[in-house]
Amino acid sequence: MTLGLVILITLFVVLLVIDVPIAVVLASVTVVAAWALGYEQVLVTVASDMAAGPDSFTLLAIPFFVLAGEFLGAGGQARRLINFASAVVGRFPGGLAWVNTVTCMLFGAISGSAAAAVSSIGGTLIPEMNRKGYDRDFNIALTTSSATTGLLIPPSNVMIVYAVTMGGISIDKLFLAGVVPGILVGVMLMAISFVISWKKGIGGMESQQESILWSGLKALPSLTLVVVVLGGILSGMFTPTEASAIAVVWAFLLAVVCFREVKPREIADLVYRAARTSAVVLLLVAASRAMSMFLTNEQIPQMASAALMGLSDNPMVILLTINVMLLLVGIFMDMTPAVLIFTPILAPVSTALGLDPVHFGIIMIANLCIGLCTPPVGTCLFVGCSVGEGNIAKVSRAMIPFYIAMIVALLLISYFPQISLWLPGVFD
Repeated sequence: MTLGLVILITLFVVLLVIDVPIAVVLASVTVVAAWALGYEQVLVTVASDMAAGPDSFTLLAIPFFVLAGEFLGAGGQARRLINFASAVVGRFPGGLAWVNTVTCMLFGAISGSAAAAVSSIGGTLIPEMNRKGYDRDFNIALTTSSATTGLLIPPSNVMIVYAVTMGGISIDKLFLAGVVPGILVGVMLMAISFVISWKKGIGGMESQQESILWSGLKALPSLTLVVVVLGGILSGMFTPTEASAIAVVWAFLLAVVCFREVKPREIADLVYRAARTSAVVLLLVAASRAMSMFLTNEQIPQMASAALMGLSDNPMVILLTINVMLLLVGIFMDMTPAVLIFTPILAPVSTALGLDPVHFGIIMIANLCIGLCTPPVGTCLFVGCSVGEGNIAKVSRAMIPFYIAMIVALLLISYFPQISLWLPGVFD
């Protein structure tokens, strides 16, 4: 282990423990480690690298997709999706649990935000499930885990971050690659929720207030957004960045003009919230670019690759090791910085294993989605407990069956590449 890596890791851990913002941590440890190793003009070099990080036309899609998600979240789309999912699957035993998962998948895919899905869907469905006799902790755990499927089903901001960090990866293929794995995770969660509901004798048959046709027609404008975005990208009509701008226009028309649930005076606040969220992401991109350049100069990715490849001659064992490592990373670090930091380090390993970079991206995102549901950093877990008024310790125990389901899905995604690569191959 080199001196630079020792300095970087030590300072990184110390700053994280004292709760310094992750973007500040990344920039600070890079400056200190580079200075300690005698790099010339450290501040100029780091500043230059940070300025180059967000300088990407592709990354412009992130603020647009975030803004589209804000309009959809405030525009009552969650309620329409809940009604549609209830009409489709609410009739089955444990129906509301299925409604929860399906709605989270739909809303997460449309908004591109797992936290927004937990807040929007959980705020409506968790109280309703409480009234129907479902256990509160189960309801929060189900909502929290289901919301992460929207990060695999496109459009997904974290996929854009991965594509830019990896370099040379087709966002079109990455979007398509996430569809089947996202559905797989959702189906696994639905199976677990059905078993738990059946064993506890809760849920029964849910009465439907609307027909599938009528609720589907009302949800159709929101669902069409995904079709327009993916269809336009795949047909070559527009780039992912242009698609994100179209998504904003579509979401604005739905929320402000069509359904009129967002008042003109509220638009400025939504834009501000989207700008604040986007600024955090882009600052992370800038800081991680500086760290990545330092790691590259010190040949850290090559050393990590050699160390992992030296663990075993069996690629399956090495891939399992990577999965375990990413699961541990997800417990202590949020998804975006984890992708930014560990993609450059693990990219040589995935290449040596012969993994398709698109497949590896889905493996990484599926891994880190689990981290969003685990303490002490799990964003979705904390949002779910806040919305559902639950205790984190109790909800974490209720999460155990869902952790198992997500890990089983992760292993299937990892060891059966066609789950991820089949759909991109169809459109190749």
